[in-house]
Amino acid sequence: MNFSITQTWDSSPVTHKGISLSLKPDDEGLLLEVEGPFFNDPSAPAGKRGKSYNKLWDFEVVEAFFLNSSKELYLEVELCPHGQHLVLLLSGKRKAWEKELDLKYDCTIRDENWEGKALLPWNYFPPGVNKFNAYAIHGSGDKRVYEALYPIPKEHLKKGQQPDFHRLEYFKDFSLSSVMGMQWKQPQSELWKSAPWTKKWLACLHCSSCLSNLGIHI
Repeated sequence: MNFSITQTWDSSPVTHKGISLSLKPDDEGLLLEVEGPFFNDPSAPAGKRGKSYNKLWDFEVVEAFFLNSSKELYLEVELCPHGQHLVLLLSGKRKAWEKELDLKYDCTIRDENWEGKALLPWNYFPPGVNKFNAYAIHGSGDKRVYEALYPIPKEHLKKGQQPDFHRLEYFKDFSLSSVMGMQWKQPQSELWKSAPWTKKWLACLHCSSCLSNLGIHI
């Protein structure tokens, strides 16, 4: 499944080749591949290549969000062309309960372009993922640019509004089975069992009505 980020966060066209994202099946998780222009602005974070880096969103980065919209549970993955990454699990808008998780991630810079590959473990995905969005950021100061796969429509903008990648209402429909195959079933995540919301639901995990409320249909 392929995507291309061709608009800014407020629905204006980008002025360069769009960032491309691909989602591919893997036995251990979902393979996320990114390719696009390398701006080298800002300069590289101080963190080590291949390691997590807090507040990576302050640098040049591509972000992917996988959301359960009924419960506002989501996985946020950030990839930097310099090799750092950031993985956050959120329960409620902007409410991260787990961050800086390990990730198999590698990337390469070739002249004015870069590409990266990350393996997202199934354990990181919340149950009932049904929405998706992706973003890209580069530039410094007043030249900072925020781009979105599914941006805020111009008619919804308000005077003085600033970029906000957690406007979950603008995410669009998405199914992991559209990547993995229609007969595929999402593995249960042990990690998400410890999320703030899970105690009530996991007490009756095998109850079809509760699973339905989570967006899971059996």
